[in-house]
Amino acid sequence: MDRGIWALWYEVPEAGKSEYLEWFHRVHIPEKLSRPGYLWAAHYELGHGGNRFKKVVDGLHHAHEVGLGRGGGYLALFGGLTAHTFLDPSPAQLAQRQGPETRRMIGLRQQAYSCLFAEEARVNGPDVARRGPGITPGPVIQMGNFNAASYEIEAEIGAWYAQHRLPFMAGMPGCIGARKLLATAGWGKHSILYEFVSLEQREDRFIAHEEQAHDSKSWTARILPQLRHAPCSPAVGRRIWPAVQDG
Repeated sequence: MDRGIWALWYEVPEAGKSEYLEWFHRVHIPEKLSRPGYLWAAHYELGHGGNRFKKVVDGLHHAHEVGLGRGGGYLALFGGLTAHTFLDPSPAQLAQRQGPETRRMIGLRQQAYSCLFAEEARVNGPDVARRGPGITPGPVIQMGNFNAASYEIEAEIGAWYAQHRLPFMAGMPGCIGARKLLATAGWGKHSILYEFVSLEQREDRFIAHEEQAHDSKSWTARILPQLRHAPCSPAVGRRIWPAVQDG
């Protein structure tokens, strides 16, 4: 089972984008998947939130630490047996082994940051059969990366996910699944990964659920302002590798 995720957010300048994507999909991903414990890879182009993509709670605070991405570009995800799959060897140790081509291509990345996550909990949605190929995440994702405003609120945030958000995702048409993650390394203790069949299903079903935050008496309205997101969070993306098959 894939209980670990390595997430990498970054941008690539237009001038080098075609060459970079060709290398990343045809050379770099297969090389990573050849390592012990690596189970799948998925690459998403971000910024596909649609006309209704917005923060539903005004005043959400974002992190501005040096080195965190700005919110566009790409999100690469690698699934592993556990988070420790990505620590033996670690990212820093892998960097020391890079050849000239790999160093040049990775040098094209801008506003890059990464996290290693361990899975805390997951639910499968009604459309879990649309995951794939294999256990690769779905065609469309939304991924949040955040800290709690204070440690005192973390138990209530966890209760909200356990009792409200994850049960909703388990029954939402168009949802493939959702995973609550905890960081082993990287900025942001918490992460949530939602998988959808399509952008349209996310827009029609999930956004309406998010808009409960407009009701000041709702549990969601109490929770969402307590989440301190990274600038690229929540990120909405469409999978560009492996290619999404129509139908």
